[in-house]
Amino acid sequence: MSKVLGIVAEYNPFHNGHLYHLEKSKKETGSNYTVAIMSGNFTQRGSTSLMDKWSKAETAIQCGVDLVIELPLLYAISSAENFAEGAIKILDSLKVVDYISFGTETADINVLSKCADVLHREPRGYKTLLSHELKKGLSFPKARENALMMYLNDIRTFANVLSSPNNILGIEYLKALKKLKSNIQPIAIQRYEAGYHDSHYTGNIASSTAIRNMIKNNGFNVLPNLMPAPTYASLVQNIQTGHIVPDLSVFEREIIYLLRKMELSEIAELQDVSEGLESAIKNSANSCNSIVEFLNIIKSKRYTTTRLQRILLYTLLGITKKDMAISKKTQPYVRVLGLNTKGKFLISEIAKANPKLDLVTSVKRFTDDNSNKNLQLMLDKDIWATNVYTIGYQEDSWNNLDFTKKIVTLQ
Repeated sequence: MSKVLGIVAEYNPFHNGHLYHLEKSKKETGSNYTVAIMSGNFTQRGSTSLMDKWSKAETAIQCGVDLVIELPLLYAISSAENFAEGAIKILDSLKVVDYISFGTETADINVLSKCADVLHREPRGYKTLLSHELKKGLSFPKARENALMMYLNDIRTFANVLSSPNNILGIEYLKALKKLKSNIQPIAIQRYEAGYHDSHYTGNIASSTAIRNMIKNNGFNVLPNLMPAPTYASLVQNIQTGHIVPDLSVFEREIIYLLRKMELSEIAELQDVSEGLESAIKNSANSCNSIVEFLNIIKSKRYTTTRLQRILLYTLLGITKKDMAISKKTQPYVRVLGLNTKGKFLISEIAKANPKLDLVTSVKRFTDDNSNKNLQLMLDKDIWATNVYTIGYQEDSWNNLDFTKKIVTLQ
């Protein structure tokens, strides 16, 4: 009996650590097919993808993924909770996925599952502790970490679990599986050597953060040792054609311009803006002209840098609270970015398993035929995000690539 593995990733870019995770996941689950739910041109921590989503899809397939499905923008640039739930909603809707594998800093998935269970149930004792911690002026992630530690009453076991980025996402995947009552079985693979934020590397493993920093600082000489050959080839090609977007600072003048132009009421409608934060944002935008300056002025223990970066990205792309609320109540479409021969077979099996699935293989055809306003809004955000992203190119900043780019198809 064939087994299907699901993976949620940004592949920004696809490196040797991703390859290790992919191959180990296949081996541990005995899976014959792999589906990756992959974020597109912008990322969950409020920045840009180094390479465009089609380049990322192609390298993922060349490195062993069979089917790449785009995680819609409204999930891809959202909080860890909405990011994970959007991805799990897609994987579960395929009706053929047996496993989801994710990388974590904590080896014991039972520890993560206990955390996920509390966050899913939200018992009264936990909510009281969370409210108490928030009143201290802490950021929500820190307040939640403290409340969970106190509620579970086991510091030795749970210390630092919620302060590790991949653990947080892993817990959110588990929580989403519980919420959807999904039959997909979770598998945790402990990260090998390089951590999520590590700026250094050991052997042939480096984090995506470290690799992007090397590229920004022209440290190309070590890159062939840190990523599979297809990634390196794609990266070189995109650099040579002027088609990489290193980070959000590429758009910093546009973002500051928009914030200066916007009324306070408009800033207040942006996702993640609350508690009068719009005034601080407006004042900061009026007194600086770079993202670094903006963050230095406004960051505090209540507002994490990641949350503020996401708000800047929401400003650039026009993402409001209403948009994000729609994503949370909508069953997303399944947009195919790339596949190989096994992926084509998977698509046919998915269509059989869920005939009512909103499967997008042509943006124009789906737009012409679709009558669901929420799905169209979400797809329009994907299209707009690509149009904005290509402005960051040094050459050939074409518009409407979502209509003209074909699905990446490899043998």
